[in-house]
Amino acid sequence: MALIRKLKDTEPIIGEGTFLAETAVIIGDVSIGRDCSIWYNTVLRGDVNTITIGDRVNIQDGTVIHTLYKQSKTVIGNDVSVGHNATIHGAIIEDMCLIGMGATILDNAVVATGCIVAANALVLSGTHLEPNSVYAGVPAKKVREVTAEQRSQIIERIARDYRMYASWYEEGEQDLV
Repeated sequence: MALIRKLKDTEPIIGEGTFLAETAVIIGDVSIGRDCSIWYNTVLRGDVNTITIGDRVNIQDGTVIHTLYKQSKTVIGNDVSVGHNATIHGAIIEDMCLIGMGATILDNAVVATGCIVAANALVLSGTHLEPNSVYAGVPAKKVREVTAEQRSQIIERIARDYRMYASWYEEGEQDLV
């Protein structure tokens, strides 16, 4: 069972239909929407400020989400995929985004609707990404627009696939040998 910890009279809120991996850690002022999946060794640490996650979001293995004390909150919209080992610190991720594996999004950055942030990219504090764009590099720079095909075949498909993967665990298939 995931570690869900109340802190300073604030208890995490977990939406209906959300899968929590056994080693996920969710602490304090964290709100997770419906039909999400929070995967293995992921930490959502709402100890110093608020973390709000929308519906149908998948936060993949090893991701860390945190904030700055009284200075930044983390807000993640609907239908967002956050890749393995990403770090989101006090940033806003709008709807229908893909955050690549190992990417880092820093305080007060805004990842606009429909963006893809490439694996290992670094979005610096205070940066505002343009909607429907692909960003890559250190620091992250816009490399192109997101095409309709990328939106369908990458952003939407990954979000849908992770809902399916979570259902396997909810049904107890992980116990099959």
